[in-house]
Amino acid sequence: MAIKIEDIELEDIEVSLLVEAIYQRWGYDFRDYAPASLKRRIRRIVEIEKLSSISVLQEQVLRDSDCMQRFLDQLVVSVTSMFRDPGFYLAFRTIVVPLLRDRPSLRIWHAGCASGEEVYSMAILLQEEGLLERTLIYATDLDQAALDRAKEGIYRLDLMKVYTENYQAAGGSASFSEYYHAGHGHVVLRKDLSKNIVWAQHNLVTDASFNEFHLILCRNVLIYFNARLQERVHSLIYESLAEGGVLVLGRQESLQFTPHESNYRVLDRREKIFQRVN
Repeated sequence: MAIKIEDIELEDIEVSLLVEAIYQRWGYDFRDYAPASLKRRIRRIVEIEKLSSISVLQEQVLRDSDCMQRFLDQLVVSVTSMFRDPGFYLAFRTIVVPLLRDRPSLRIWHAGCASGEEVYSMAILLQEEGLLERTLIYATDLDQAALDRAKEGIYRLDLMKVYTENYQAAGGSASFSEYYHAGHGHVVLRKDLSKNIVWAQHNLVTDASFNEFHLILCRNVLIYFNARLQERVHSLIYESLAEGGVLVLGRQESLQFTPHESNYRVLDRREKIFQRVN
């Protein structure tokens, strides 16, 4: 059966009211998320919660904190894995590591870290390159529950075959199994990998800069935002990045037509690695 135009318009109104209500009640601001992606994810949440409409979902998330947490878990879920896009890590070893070697200490911000796989991947890479001991990694995300899972460093055992292949393709110099202990269908990453990681809740939409960094990774986050919010986040990143510092975006993201495009030079166009020059 064809969807009527008035039904689509009504759904748009429901989405708008829902995200405004969530902002007023809980302080999470999804008002400038890309509309098509936002609507698609909200529809999925309505299905998962077995509700009849977005309006019913609004009532649930306003009154039930557990439902709000489930909403967050579904809305901000990221596709991630250890050493995702191995070509990026190869380029990072070749291009970025030499720029970091001369610094006596390093501050890295991994924005939108989700469940932590890519943060631990970077920690492993930095350890192999002899940089982890002098590095402090700030791993932040909107979702506190995701951060809590990331802190544990526990992942499914059946993912290790793919993660091992990613690690090897990313230029890993050891046996990947050296970095975890396996048992009962899960693996636990070595504790020394997380000793220099600070896990903290941070909302790119509403929160301010909190330090100056030599490297900022914000991969595959901006694609969920509309143009206005992307501008805001790019300004936040620029304010947070030291001159000469490196910015990494996702492959589908760009600095083109952003307020600070002229403040960077391209280090790797395919892997979206940039250096702040002024």
